[in-house]
Amino acid sequence: MSLTEVDWSAIPAPEDDGAAAHLEGMALPAVALPATSGGTVDASRLEGRVVLYVYPRTGRPGRALPEGWNEIPGARGCTPQTCAFRDHFRELRAAGADHVFGLSTQDTEYQREAAARLDLPFPLLSDVDHLFGAALRLPSFEVEGALLWKRLALIAEAGRIVKVFYPVFPPDRNARDVLDWLTYRQGGGLALEGISRP
Repeated sequence: MSLTEVDWSAIPAPEDDGAAAHLEGMALPAVALPATSGGTVDASRLEGRVVLYVYPRTGRPGRALPEGWNEIPGARGCTPQTCAFRDHFRELRAAGADHVFGLSTQDTEYQREAAARLDLPFPLLSDVDHLFGAALRLPSFEVEGALLWKRLALIAEAGRIVKVFYPVFPPDRNARDVLDWLTYRQGGGLALEGISRP
């Protein structure tokens, strides 16, 4: 089974613990984050609609996951989530996403390997100093002494969060859920089961 092929029925699903309930309506923090595309990105200064999906950490082929990783609800699935955003990238842009980013606490050098290997058409942002996540009080957990952000997705307009997807499960469906919400927001979609309305 590859990194993107996971039997989700064997993975514990995360529950909504309310840890992201405060995010909708918050302004994105003015934090310049290193990007795999080079330079930095301050999402709070970007014009248009920003889609930002947050993930704990990507793995690498041939390297073992942290001990007990599969047993942590919501931990497994960063590569499938990222690949889904890659595969739906053009549709997301067509549905009104002016910017798409992935974000984790891994450093940029580590993220560049994943961005190249997965052929991503958008940058990954590094919150290695935890400044962005701390400012938003993102839900988190610790593994092997590392503080990681829990999986979620944010949509921001004019620098303010207008939609939060949390918890996210299965991870490979997150991009589709975001796309469905954007399509509905545009007013061109039919009623979509399971997608909350603006």
